[in-house]
Amino acid sequence: MYVVLVGPSGKCRKGTAMSQGMFFLREMGIKLAAESITREALIRELQQCNDTQVNINTGDMFLHASLTIYSQELTVFLGYNNQALMADLTDWYDCRDVWTYRTKNQGTDQINGVWVNLIGATTPDLLQTTLPRDAIGGGLTSRMIFVYEQKKWRVVPTPFLSKAERELQKELVQDLERISMMAGEFTVTEDFIDAYVPWYTNYSEGDPPFDDYRFSGYFERRPTHLLKLCMICSAARTSKLEISKADFDKALSIIELTEKKMPYTFSGVGKSNTADVLQRVIAVLEVKHEMEFIDLMNQFYQDVDKFALEKILETLISMGYVTIDFSNNKKTIRFTSRRNMDS
Repeated sequence: MYVVLVGPSGKCRKGTAMSQGMFFLREMGIKLAAESITREALIRELQQCNDTQVNINTGDMFLHASLTIYSQELTVFLGYNNQALMADLTDWYDCRDVWTYRTKNQGTDQINGVWVNLIGATTPDLLQTTLPRDAIGGGLTSRMIFVYEQKKWRVVPTPFLSKAERELQKELVQDLERISMMAGEFTVTEDFIDAYVPWYTNYSEGDPPFDDYRFSGYFERRPTHLLKLCMICSAARTSKLEISKADFDKALSIIELTEKKMPYTFSGVGKSNTADVLQRVIAVLEVKHEMEFIDLMNQFYQDVDKFALEKILETLISMGYVTIDFSNNKKTIRFTSRRNMDS
């Protein structure tokens, strides 16, 4: 599963959130890729992760190459317009039984049981500069779950674990140790089938969860994302390798909650020359709530001229984001709401 945290730089504490996960990854001895690495070196690391797993219930043995990519600066890991690496990640998402890589001088590398996880963080601006415009909406991005947030949940002046939290941390490590020993195929219960089949049929014939052409590929793979999350929910609940309706309900609620803000992932990505500036204007006004036009112009004069900024404000008025007050010989812009975005 590929999960990417997205938000404005310095406002959401993406790195702080990810550092909690890193603690558990290290405690469990999970094999991690280097945060800055070439494509060839990454393939070698994945090949070196080949291991044998035994299903304790059946005794069956199978090979797998499991590697986790953990990157607080995903754009550094991906590089600029690195289409070869993005193509590899796209292939690995489907967990092929055998993946083959041919080199110029060293022959053929074969990797059995590819199993790659990715957890990363970035900003909308960096996504725009790293990914080619044609790649947005399909390929690798359709295989990612983007978790967007505009601001941190709450202010924590003393970021230290309490005694109860430290005890919980120990219990989580023990729970994760048990989960790491699970092996074999998941089965599904009848109540899962009764819930999933009508949901899948209605989803396939109905409208997507939100209207954005840049997520057209994600919409096609949404059922796959849901099933992977169902397995995670099941593993967190029980060691039976059994997916039930409870897991389906939990996974669907997580997906739907994430999708409420997902459209803002590609803020500023579009064919308009001012798409990126428009999204930055929204972000500034959301924080300030109210600004005079002259102050807004002083903040964005390096990006747009007066005429272009006025056109941006006209667009925001028509979208219901702002209103403009011309009283007292001033032009005051007031932010009204970020539509369709829950706080």
